[in-house]
Amino acid sequence: MHSSAVFLIEFGAIILGLGLLGRLAGRLKFSPIPLYLLAGLAFGTGGLLPLGASEEFVAIGAEIGVILLLLMLGLEYTATDLVSNLKTQYRAGLVDAALNALPGAAMALLLGWGPVAAVVLAGVTWISSSGVIAKVLGDLGRLGNRETPVVLSILVLEDLSMAVYLPIVTALLAGVGLAAGSATLAIALGVAGLVLFLALRYGRLISRFVSSDDPEKLLLVVLGLTLLVAGIAQQLQVSAAVGAFLVGIALSGEAAEGAHHLLSPLRDLFAAVFFVFFGLHTDPASIPPVLLPALALAVVTAGTKIATGYWAAKRAGISAKGRWRAGGTLVARGEFSIVIAGLAVTAGIEPSLGPLATAYVLILVVVGPLTARYTEPVATRLTARLRGTAPAAAAAPPREEMLDPVEDGTPDRV
Repeated sequence: MHSSAVFLIEFGAIILGLGLLGRLAGRLKFSPIPLYLLAGLAFGTGGLLPLGASEEFVAIGAEIGVILLLLMLGLEYTATDLVSNLKTQYRAGLVDAALNALPGAAMALLLGWGPVAAVVLAGVTWISSSGVIAKVLGDLGRLGNRETPVVLSILVLEDLSMAVYLPIVTALLAGVGLAAGSATLAIALGVAGLVLFLALRYGRLISRFVSSDDPEKLLLVVLGLTLLVAGIAQQLQVSAAVGAFLVGIALSGEAAEGAHHLLSPLRDLFAAVFFVFFGLHTDPASIPPVLLPALALAVVTAGTKIATGYWAAKRAGISAKGRWRAGGTLVARGEFSIVIAGLAVTAGIEPSLGPLATAYVLILVVVGPLTARYTEPVATRLTARLRGTAPAAAAAPPREEMLDPVEDGTPDRV
């Protein structure tokens, strides 16, 4: 009885604290992710007030949080969108992977962490935060800008690549041999291909089967199906997150819209619990020794993300201002970097990897919205200064919603 009361008090305090932190972040107009991570650090090992009775429940909630994050991400895209992006933007995806994964892998090897940690840290530095970036685009009024589809295409390709990357990481962390690892990857690719085929061919039938006018029935069917598929995927060593992502892709139309509306509050709740859980397993005292490597990695990969967005937008025929905006928007890292690092922390491959990932994400989740807003005006001023001219537009505050002509004379906003 006493332990039950302690659990309710602890878990209630966590949820209440997360709600207050979310409101604070909303007032300050930035992502609540760094505040959730800091809360986890405060209540975890070595923190101010370590948790006891509720830690096991928080761990389960964190796992559900990852599953819902990937499900909701899959609901954003249709199989047709994914196939179209693969055909038109695969070069940008390859450049993105090369420029942003290699610095993470190189840092892990320089620190002497070995090849498995290098693969994990490569993923941490590679994947931008879709959630943070989507919010920033909305806040800055750029959803109609011409460079925005380029940004979204890169994010789609990153998310789709998780269906391949996560099974590889899962196999490496499990220490399976080459044959078993190859079999895991083959299963993952086969399942992903099968789901895409079924979604393209029979997507309407699947959505019609799941769809319901009763919100309660729709919620139960979608959530139950997602957890079932995620569990089967994890049993096959593919990754529960990939299974949830594929369920989201398979749903479309009214079923996807209804599920998105119903599951958004649950996603936000359990995602917040996930970030707290990651912080709980990171000793605050372990962060200062890796702060300089994290800062160096943040500086380098902020630059490589800006270069990625600039190159991709230039290839799409966007003007110089739009190219800089695209690059600055991609800088933020967040939920998926933590998901990847969380796999490594759970496997216990390198004690310092979790603290480094925490510091890295804390830096870029705060810096990301700033680079999204200020990369273009700063680059415009510097370019004008180098050319010896004084730009009239640079003297005024940036207005992202203003028309920005491209080389062919068409507006940058559609």
